[in-house]
Amino acid sequence: MVCLQEIIKLKINFGGGMAPISERMVDALNKQINAEIYSAYLYLSMAAFFESKNLKGFANWMKVQWQEELGHAMKIFEFVNERSGRVKLYSIKEPQSEWSSPLEVFKNVYNHEVEVTRRIHELVELAMAEKDYATLNFLQWFIKEQVEEEAAALEILEKLKIIAEDKAALILLDGELSKRKFS
Repeated sequence: MVCLQEIIKLKINFGGGMAPISERMVDALNKQINAEIYSAYLYLSMAAFFESKNLKGFANWMKVQWQEELGHAMKIFEFVNERSGRVKLYSIKEPQSEWSSPLEVFKNVYNHEVEVTRRIHELVELAMAEKDYATLNFLQWFIKEQVEEEAAALEILEKLKIIAEDKAALILLDGELSKRKFS
């Protein structure tokens, strides 16, 4: 039977695995958790706006987005814990709550997703500078996710530009957006 001291010796002798995550990387990831939770909060505010306009399909799309953003935050939360970092949660700023139109909302959605992409790229640059290959590998999922997030927002934004003031087309798009499900 192998005792705990022998296991510790083996781990020390064989390198013991990956290098610990740096405080700088943990701080940056904690800030990203905050940004992801803020994104969720923003999308929930947008859902409330659409609910108030009786655009249930648009509200549904935003609620699904809200769930996705919370999932992103938890993914980072779990990763920091797996790497023996310390998760620290910060205050979430109040999101915007009024927009002039669905078009303005989706301009905000698209611009917000571009900003999230920029933040993810900064995390990648930090991981590369620190030679933190575990975090670099982890962030690849977020890079792919951001391509999808920007494309989805841009598709709806472009449809809203085409629709302009056509209320019948807006109702059709609302019906289309009601079909989105959280996966």
